[in-house]
Amino acid sequence: MGFALHSEFSNLRVCIVHFMTVNMKDIARDLGVSVVTVSKALRDHPDISKTTRERILLKAKEVGYRPNLTARSLVTGRSSLIGLIVPDLIHPFFAEVAKGLSQGLRRHGYFIVVSSSEEDPELEQQEIEHMLAHRLEALVVASCQINSEFLRKTQLEETPLILLDRSFKDLESHFVGSDDYSAGKLAAEHLLDIGCRRIAHIRGPENSVGKRRLKGFIDTLRKHSVEIAADHILQVARGDVDGRSSGADALRRMQQLRRLPDGVFCYNDVIAVGVINEALRQGIDVPKGLAVIGCGNLHYDDEIRVPLSSIDQRSDEIGSRTARLILDILGDEASEECREIVLQPRLVARASTARATTRRTSRAQG
Repeated sequence: MGFALHSEFSNLRVCIVHFMTVNMKDIARDLGVSVVTVSKALRDHPDISKTTRERILLKAKEVGYRPNLTARSLVTGRSSLIGLIVPDLIHPFFAEVAKGLSQGLRRHGYFIVVSSSEEDPELEQQEIEHMLAHRLEALVVASCQINSEFLRKTQLEETPLILLDRSFKDLESHFVGSDDYSAGKLAAEHLLDIGCRRIAHIRGPENSVGKRRLKGFIDTLRKHSVEIAADHILQVARGDVDGRSSGADALRRMQQLRRLPDGVFCYNDVIAVGVINEALRQGIDVPKGLAVIGCGNLHYDDEIRVPLSSIDQRSDEIGSRTARLILDILGDEASEECREIVLQPRLVARASTARATTRRTSRAQG
């Protein structure tokens, strides 16, 4: 009995030792080198020879070594973590941005931590506070704040703040996004080119994106002597979360107008998909009865019967350019100048606006 009990405790001790975290001291002892040598090899330091580095890396892989990033950050003051807060984690635009950001940072030893504000300003503030408590290298925010007050306070922290997609007129900050005024302009020009005259816009929230797309759209229509009726501008409460249901509801509201619009520019692709699905459900021909164009170019072709025309915001490039900006900021401690990167959107026409008529034909009929 005593021997069996001793054997069980011996086996338990072996299991505990096996699952204990392996550290650099263990690797150094096994290979007969210093801890400093192991540390440099794991960081790919040029002082270490190729042979020694390969021995150490092989041993680290063999014993399942993982660096203790928490301990390292306490010593170095750096965490290798980049925070990203977006309105909606499953929104395709922000998913593509996150992918481009992650790919651009990973090869340089940085990793992103992602969170969602769910388009709730108070929740966003909580997420920012939580993120900053983790000693981030930089924080990227696609903000849903109604003003810049909280973000201005965030800028006073040591962590660099980069605004993504949305900006504030009264806040000078690092920014990466698309030219939303041009997005509205391109959408208006395209609907005019295919012969639309009763044009509607399903606009987004009262943020920089929603305002600029609306202004670019209206300015372009007016330039071509086409006025948009006040009741043809429909507001949705939230542009990113529950976008499809918002689009379907907007289509039902359009049907209550004296005449159904013949073309509609949607704040984003998610809303546009909701419009198309509801239109088809009610027997409205897209694009002959209603031409629909979105914004984002988020590749919904496999999910809808009529492939969606869209304004390409270049979401993947927004992510990669944000990564490059972060690397520049972290590598240039002397510069405090805020940097702004604005990408030009482009039209991608598909079946949802493929009408045979042209602007010239439309004007002749008008």
